[in-house]
Amino acid sequence: MRRGVAVFGLLVLLLAACRPAGRAAPVPTPAPVRPGWQPVTLPVPPGAPGRLALRDATACAGRWFVVGAVVDAAGGTRPAAWSSPDAVTWTALRPVPRSPYGEENLLTAAGCRDGRLAAVGGKSGGVHGNPRISTWRAADDGSLVEVPAEFEVFGGPDAVNVGRIAGGPRGWLISGNRATGAAAWVSPDGTDFALVSAVPGLAADGAGRPWVADGIGTPSGWLLVGSMLPPGRTGTQPAAWASADGRTWRRAVLPAADGGADLQRVAPVGERTVAVGRRGDRLGAWVEEGGRWRGGGAFGAGGGGVSGLAEVAGGVLVLPAAGPTGWLSRDGDSWSPVGLPVAVPGGAERAVAVTGSSDVALLVVDDGRRARLWSARGPWNPN
Repeated sequence: MRRGVAVFGLLVLLLAACRPAGRAAPVPTPAPVRPGWQPVTLPVPPGAPGRLALRDATACAGRWFVVGAVVDAAGGTRPAAWSSPDAVTWTALRPVPRSPYGEENLLTAAGCRDGRLAAVGGKSGGVHGNPRISTWRAADDGSLVEVPAEFEVFGGPDAVNVGRIAGGPRGWLISGNRATGAAAWVSPDGTDFALVSAVPGLAADGAGRPWVADGIGTPSGWLLVGSMLPPGRTGTQPAAWASADGRTWRRAVLPAADGGADLQRVAPVGERTVAVGRRGDRLGAWVEEGGRWRGGGAFGAGGGGVSGLAEVAGGVLVLPAAGPTGWLSRDGDSWSPVGLPVAVPGGAERAVAVTGSSDVALLVVDDGRRARLWSARGPWNPN
């Protein structure tokens, strides 16, 4: 018996010695988190019947919002939005379009400030079929009112994309990109947005071409995250932009290993800010504390990147671009897998979103044929 034990120990030592130099021992897989996801039913808004198409969700100050559209049998759309005090019981908001395109808007992005909703919507039209973008803001009577904009504000010859919207202490921020590089749209009250592009920091320059994917409000102003593509390279570098007023931006290119990396979503978590995106063939986090960025932990498989990020239970919940598993972290360094009620679908026609408040998370999944909604109140500790 002792001889067998001795032989086994020798084999272990030999195997360890054969491991290539510099390669760490495998890291044990963390225990999974299995929150109690519960399906949520949204009421169909008044009007012609149709399928619900859901695109985004947001929460703040004790209010929850989901936005999208109602799609009729012929494929026509009309804007739709819902509000809830608890992420369980929902009321359809009354959209008030102010333009012909607004009547057919699909609301694609939602932001929240002081318990009030603002949204971005669009509808393709015109001679060239370009997206006609509108913003929407909550009115005092509880309706959601379209704020039409001149075509060049969000469109025009330099248009690339209009992305996510966020509320903050200074008002509202929309992130996106133009032919000149990254772009931001800012408004103090959500009524009129001013385009900020082709300015130092946001514009493409000798350091490379920027791409912005997300933005948030901060106590000192605004923060955008995305990537930089340096000249002559195929791999991107993660980047962040900070601004006090939304008009003057300071760019920071963050550390990353070779193989390409970017930032796709960002969220405040207590005194920290956590951004996530691709890191080589995996997903990865970067953490900002006291104005300084550092690399966080890597997790999951890179694939198409990240489809959602939300603060929940003092940490962040990340949804992958596709797959059955989310990821949860308290600090941006250590990550645990999270069981989801349904696999995140892939494909261009799908939409996935997640938002959180306190210990509650709300998950939106639309695979292009059916839209579904879930809420969970934990437990958010590994099992």
